[in-house]
Order: sequence, then C-alpha cells, then structure tokens
Amino acid sequence: MDAEVIAAGILREVLEVGAVSIFQVRDRISAGTAHLLHESLRVKNISSKVEDLDDESAVALRKFCLTYYDIRAVILDLALKLDMMRHLDYLPRYQQQMISLEVMKIHAPLAHAVGTNFLSLELEDLSFRYLFPYSYLYLDTWLQSHETGSKPLIDIYREHLLESLKTDSLLAEMVDDVLVKGRHKSRYSTMKKLLRDGRKPEEVNDVLGLRVILKPRSGVDMSDVGERACYRTREIIQSLWKEMPHRTKDYIAKPKANGYRSLHMTVDVSESCRTRPLMEIQIRTTEMDKLAVGGTASHSLYKGGLTDPEEARRLKAIMMAAAEFAELRLNDFPSTNHKGIEIDHRNRVFCLLDKNGDGRISIEELMEVMEELGAPGEDACEMMQLLDSNSDGSLSSDEFDLFQKQVERMRNLEDKDDEYKIKLNEKLQMADYSGLIQVYN
Repeated sequence: MDAEVIAAGILREVLEVGAVSIFQVRDRISAGTAHLLHESLRVKNISSKVEDLDDESAVALRKFCLTYYDIRAVILDLALKLDMMRHLDYLPRYQQQMISLEVMKIHAPLAHAVGTNFLSLELEDLSFRYLFPYSYLYLDTWLQSHETGSKPLIDIYREHLLESLKTDSLLAEMVDDVLVKGRHKSRYSTMKKLLRDGRKPEEVNDVLGLRVILKPRSGVDMSDVGERACYRTREIIQSLWKEMPHRTKDYIAKPKANGYRSLHMTVDVSESCRTRPLMEIQIRTTEMDKLAVGGTASHSLYKGGLTDPEEARRLKAIMMAAAEFAELRLNDFPSTNHKGIEIDHRNRVFCLLDKNGDGRISIEELMEVMEELGAPGEDACEMMQLLDSNSDGSLSSDEFDLFQKQVERMRNLEDKDDEYKIKLNEKLQMADYSGLIQVYN
C-alpha cells in the first residue's frame, strides 16, 4: 500500500467524527488521499444499498465493489473492518450478530477475491465466533486439546524442521537461505470440512500447516538448483516424520494450469502416547512463492490508477471471476431468503401494534404495548431509536417488516448454532462443555 492509503487509513475515523473535512484533507494533504477517503466511506456504507442482506444481494454488492470502487479503498475498508471485528465485545449481542453476518457475507469473501487471504481467514473466524459461539467453542476446544505445554505445537514443529534443514550439508550447498512459516487451519474452514464435506476429524489433513521457502544459490541455472533443493527438503522431512504417500502432490513436476508450482506433502506427527492432527507441508522456492501468493492479479493491489485500458479490463475480469469463486465458499451459510416466510403473520402483528390504524406505529402506541407486557417505557424509546431508520419518530410497515426479518435471521443463526453444535459433538465425540460455554458467553 502507498502513502495515500496509509494516510486515508489514519484519517478516516477522524473524518467520520467531524474533526476534519474532506476539503481540508484535499487542501492540506492531497487530492488522492481525499478521493480514497471518499471511496472508502462509500465502500463502508455498501450494505445500506439493500434492505435485506440475503445471499443474492450479497453477491451483487461484492461485484459492485470490485467493479466501481478503487481497489485500494476496498482493501482499506477491509483492514478497518478487521480492526472493528477484533474489538466487537463491547457491543450488544444482536449488534455483534448483525455486523458479523454482514462481514461473513460481504467482506470476508471480498477480501478473498482481492487476494488478501490473511484478511479473509481472520474475518471468517471472527464472524464465526460471534455468529455461532457454541459451535466455535466446541471446535476451538477440540483443536486446543492437541496442544501440550505453553508453547504452540506449530511453533515446536516449525523450529524443529528449520533446525534440521539448516544443518543439512547437501541442502546448504544449494540454497542461501531457508524460511519456514507455520499456520493453523482457520476455525471456520475446519468446520466446513467437518460438516459440509462430511470428513472425519482424522481426514482434515491441514489443521496444522508449514510452508518451506527456499532461496536458491545464485548461479547459471537457479531454477534447476531450486527444484533439487525442494526435493532434498522433502527427503529431510521424510526422515523426521511419517509421510502419508497418498496425500503427496508434486506440482513442480506437473504444474497447475495457472502456473502454480510447489511440493505438497502430509505427515503424521503423532507420538507413541499421543495422537496429533495430520500436518500439511508445502515446499517451494522464492520465485514459486511469489507466483503462488501474488498470482496473476497481484498488480491490481499496489495501485488503483491503471492507465492501460486493456490491462484494466483484464484485471477487472480477473476480479469478477474471483468474486464468483468466493461465492462458492458460502454455499452452506444460512440464508433468510426462505419461501415459507409468513407475510400475513407479520402484517397481523403490525396491525396489533398500530392501535389507531393510521399505518404507522407511534412512540405512544409502542410504549402502551410495552407497558402491557410489563416492560418500562425506556425500553420502548430504545426500541424506537433502533428501528426508526428515517428518524421521523414512528415506525412504518416497511421498517417493522425489516425488523422482523432481522429477528428471524437471528433466530436462524441460533438454530444453526445448536445444529452445528450437535453435529460437531457427534464428529469429535466430545463431552458437553457447558461450563466452558457459560464462561465464554
């Protein structure tokens, strides 16, 4: 990201609270920064373009963002959205769910579409935690049950492998440097593999993951040296852990159609007295890693101003295709677009609250009903403030209908959480961690 993006990121909250105007930013910093701030605010408010965030409207909003907005503004908004999700605990439960649902349906797949996978994975996990807290806790407890001591397993295996690679004399002759990165499988991705794909826990072979990146020695044929270094690394790993041969994939000898090259292998790191999840290891050179991480669309991420029309059209086509692919990641996510919604029931409820029959629910009517239910008048004022989207002091049938849809969505999420909890319990054969869940809540 360039200086304009960094400046816009620092200034957006200042702009939102009214401490500075967009014109002051333009005059004192740059027109480019002011433009980015304006674009990022448009991206932030993208969900307001639709009344009900069902699957179809979420797809349309993602495509709209990728088509009409500066890509830097999209990434800036994603980074700010991640910061907000990391500090969501102070909000009421219903707001946590509403924000998390929007992030799961729009922002997480959008982050995946623009190539910021690390943003996408964390946004998915944070949304998963707030939308399905029981299921999240079950899965997290299962994953944590494999840990021993204060040091994470992935760090132990990463350091062990790095030391073995750096002390190998044959590998040292072929490479200048070795880097080993470790990562845990995201909670949301693991849940999808267990529930949607129907896998058994032992069949989720990438709960733990290492990536080895080798920098070949400078010379006449760095490509050949790099390939030989990758295969030597695989031999070293085979001496450390038991390889699962049927899960080994050689994308160096047979690259993917998009040019992706890497060695993939899965190893069993279980010890004699303790079973561990299988660990996936990827082995590649620095050049292979650049292609795998950046890909063909990487040029669109460093700058929003493209001057070549053909290049702009090509990158736009790539982004649109990525958005379509990202949509597939959410096929199993609960939607509110059900045919069985009882519209008549909603209308009857509205009519019961609209005591004078003028087609609107006033604050007095709402307070009267709330008092009949035994609730204080302050609750009616708070509810009116929450539901009155146009701030005219009353509720129209459309505003009330939107509220009922939101309530139904929250009920669907709660039902799904219970359903996922039962399925995960069957899969993972865990006891009921009700005490832990209570503390977590």
